[in-house]
Amino acid sequence: MSDQPDEAVGKAIGQIPSGIFILTSRDDGRQTGMLASWVQQVSFEPPMVSVAIARERPLLALVNGSRCFGLCQIPKGDKVLMRRFASGVGIDDDPFLGLNMVPKTKLDIPVLADALSYLECEVAHHVNTGADHDLFVGRIVGGVYLGGEPQVHIRKNGFQY
Repeated sequence: MSDQPDEAVGKAIGQIPSGIFILTSRDDGRQTGMLASWVQQVSFEPPMVSVAIARERPLLALVNGSRCFGLCQIPKGDKVLMRRFASGVGIDDDPFLGLNMVPKTKLDIPVLADALSYLECEVAHHVNTGADHDLFVGRIVGGVYLGGEPQVHIRKNGFQY
């Protein structure tokens, strides 16, 4: 028996539907965002969500430092936000230049005004999974539904984005 999951397992994992979000954070004068699809509600009271962040992503350091993050849900049919964040953003680049931003948020984090909705979260738990992603559970302290339908993602293979 192989230690590697087989192709059938990869196809089954890929069928787990997810929304598509821009995960954002700001810390020590730097801000960035990344495309995120591994997001899930984990609690009603208090309201909480989880998000997985690949270890090599620059955003990981900002979330660790600030202990907060934003989740901006991408609306169905959006091309601008997907294109801007799909290939990753360097830690010294400001991916929000030229985009419509919410001017004031509770946690002073970058929030995209053209999102379907957004959530502002304080990190309640950080789990080093021992794998290629870390898991953050955020307590939702603010948010707004701005309108529209969500972009939904199904992967062909659960072993890659």
